[in-house]
Amino acid sequence: MVPLSLVPEEALPAPRTGAHTVIGELPQLLNACSIGDEAAFATLYDATVARLFGLVLRIVRDRAQAEEVTQDAYLHIWQNSSRFDPDRGNAMSWLMTIGHRKAVDRVRSAEATRRRDTAYNARDQATPFDQTAEEAHRNLDAQKVHRALDTLTENQRGALELAYFGGYTHQEVALMLDLPLGTAKTRIRDALIRLRDTLGLET
Repeated sequence: MVPLSLVPEEALPAPRTGAHTVIGELPQLLNACSIGDEAAFATLYDATVARLFGLVLRIVRDRAQAEEVTQDAYLHIWQNSSRFDPDRGNAMSWLMTIGHRKAVDRVRSAEATRRRDTAYNARDQATPFDQTAEEAHRNLDAQKVHRALDTLTENQRGALELAYFGGYTHQEVALMLDLPLGTAKTRIRDALIRLRDTLGLET
């Protein structure tokens, strides 16, 4: 369980322990959070933090950083709960997507820092042309993938991110999103098909 100190007292209410909330209640809790209901947020936090923290930890692979990212994710959830639209997707998927994106942002930031440090140390060394071309090609491919991901529905992207970026099995994705296994597999399959078509890949 994530320490309660993850939630800054000046910004968010401290979560209560021992809350038992079914996933189906999350939309109502988010709606209550949107009008400043701190008790609803505490209940939501208790019901979802283990899953969200587990996902974040799996991505950043450092417990201290995972705690910081989880804190940031719940701050974002508290401040943006009014943006959740139950007609556009599953509440748990929405929460996990926020956690995943925060974790990926942290990893990307760390990687960017590492690259800057490497570039600084190697700035006086000549860079072979083929290495430069390869790096440019990788960057272009990454941009294409990100654009393709933006074409997915929120449900498709949430399931795909958990399966292929979070490293979870289809069964784990189904449990985390409170979905039947067949539905989780269908979302992941449909997302992959759309990505393939968008990227123009051959089957």
